[in-house]
Amino acid sequence: MPHALPADVLAMLDVLRRRPDVEAPELVAADAADRLVLAEARELLASSGPGEVAVLDDGYGALALGALALGAPDVRVATDTVTSERAIRLNAAAVASCGLANDPSRVHPVTALDPASVSSLGLPVDPSCVHVTAPLDPASVAGARVVLARLPRSLDALAELTDLVADHAAPDVVLLATGRLKHMSRSMNDVLAVRFAEVSATLAHGKARALVARRPVAAPPGHVRFPRRARVEVPAGAGLDGDLDVVAHGAAFAGPNLDIGTRALVEVFDELVGSGAASGAASGLSPVQVLDLGCGTGVLATVVALRVPHATVVATDRSAAAVLSAAATAAANGVGDRVTTLHDDAAASVPDASVDVVVCNPPFHAGTVVSTDIAEAMFRAAARVLRPGGELWVVWNSHLRYRPSLERVVGPTTQVARTPKFTVTRSVRR
Repeated sequence: MPHALPADVLAMLDVLRRRPDVEAPELVAADAADRLVLAEARELLASSGPGEVAVLDDGYGALALGALALGAPDVRVATDTVTSERAIRLNAAAVASCGLANDPSRVHPVTALDPASVSSLGLPVDPSCVHVTAPLDPASVAGARVVLARLPRSLDALAELTDLVADHAAPDVVLLATGRLKHMSRSMNDVLAVRFAEVSATLAHGKARALVARRPVAAPPGHVRFPRRARVEVPAGAGLDGDLDVVAHGAAFAGPNLDIGTRALVEVFDELVGSGAASGAASGLSPVQVLDLGCGTGVLATVVALRVPHATVVATDRSAAAVLSAAATAAANGVGDRVTTLHDDAAASVPDASVDVVVCNPPFHAGTVVSTDIAEAMFRAAARVLRPGGELWVVWNSHLRYRPSLERVVGPTTQVARTPKFTVTRSVRR
């Protein structure tokens, strides 16, 4: 690295934690990629003015708090996941209490949270000082001259980030996007080169590298922007007449497609619709309350709304890109008025014992590490929000063998379908 980081900045990075996201010995809150890009941007940050530094998809505050410690007057932060946004606030408070960095109130998270949600976190941050805007909003980078970002693994997510910066940051903006070498490819340079005339790479350090983009250019003719939309064929078991329109922002899992896990669950929707929990309203009970937990692009929520006209559906995900995609998918299929989207972590805002049916296709990665912790947290969330007798319908990779956990956390569990790759189960809340 051309410039080493000061000892106090390194000490600050060492105290950062991932909570409320998954924490484990092999999972870190600040890594070599964060340290590399901060070192590369050190001179730019020290000479920046108010409102000139923006940070995109900072995992846990390393980039935002590091930029402040290196002299940035203030920092705007836009992050896709609600867990990252909350971790940044928690780490800002922790850093301030340790006396290791500048005033954390100068970190301005750009999120979908309203002031009431912010104050409920109980942190020493004045909600009136928090700049709130929708995720992927131009305000997150408008006029910025220095943009620090973590490189997303998805090229589509990088393309949407690139468009955002090229279209709305200052004409002389410098974008520094960092990642671990094992997750980077030459194709990332090519994506950046569509909207920037100058793209280069730093030297590698600590198995990390940063890509540097300068001189934004206009989008070329025929450039396709996000969100993207596609018409997909659904399995016969979905019970739908015709195909489904899927809309996806760049960071939404599987893009505008029907991923094979979701397909496996959709294939048994006839059985789900006929279950006691889903058909209760037909017997004169209250309308069915359905939760799509970890909704992604909202395919499951949309299919439920189409198949169960008496259902009220909530689609929730910790990813802002997913929530925006789910809302767009529901609207594209004519059920936008019956699907409510919620940007939240493990449905924390959904009341206890308020849901009849939960549908879920949980991830099995925490970042780049294979982990069952996120799925386990989602099972606990389902158990909390389900009423007694309510049902959790979940699809999971067969080799993970989640059934004992589902039995323990939710209740009696039966296998609905199984292939060498995926298993679909139905668990009844005790």
